[in-house]
Amino acid sequence: MSEAMIVSQKVHKYYEGGVRVHALRGVDLSIDRGEMVAIMGPSGCGKTTLLNCLSGLENISSGRVLIGGKDLNALSDNRRTELRALNMGFVFQFYNLLPVLTSLENVELPLLLAGKAKGAKAKAKKALETVGLGDRCHHRPPELSGGERQRVTIARAVVNEPDIIWADEPTGDLDTDNSERIMDLLCKLKEKNGHTIVLVTHDQMVARRAERMIYMENGLIQREQRRGDTR
Repeated sequence: MSEAMIVSQKVHKYYEGGVRVHALRGVDLSIDRGEMVAIMGPSGCGKTTLLNCLSGLENISSGRVLIGGKDLNALSDNRRTELRALNMGFVFQFYNLLPVLTSLENVELPLLLAGKAKGAKAKAKKALETVGLGDRCHHRPPELSGGERQRVTIARAVVNEPDIIWADEPTGDLDTDNSERIMDLLCKLKEKNGHTIVLVTHDQMVARRAERMIYMENGLIQREQRRGDTR
């Protein structure tokens, strides 16, 4: 039997302001260790909110989120930050790379923040080589193409050998060819290292690479589809 890496139980999320927004309306979800899942749905349906709540980037309003059996709500802010630093990697649509740092320094940064300075430069270089950018170590983000920047982002996400990779529209700023290359890379890394990958996407081509597609609407999961299931 597969082991659940990520579990949400009756998760609600409200945003308070001039108008109260009920962004998540009691989401139940279980994602196995080593599984790749794509979350899809129209804009404003709660996809990114769900990803942020599952990863602990945002606090939930009620319910439970378990990561590797640990209840995120029961952890202090510092402990949640430590959990993200040591066990999670993040890939964003617009890269979130620091433009003044080289590729090597951007990839090295998570190791330094996690207190793993020893050997960090060598690990960062190896991660860049893994994504095919060993010859771009000393280039800064403005000197790279969009596809190359996203590969640097992936190197940064995996350098700490995380259990989970969260990817929010990882191909949203790329053309079709580069989108396919990025998905090839994520699938290759998953098979090699056993990462659990949760990605948010509007792109059916990207979603079809996942083992399971989850369709959201109005803050709820409406249906799920396994790869190869034509129903």
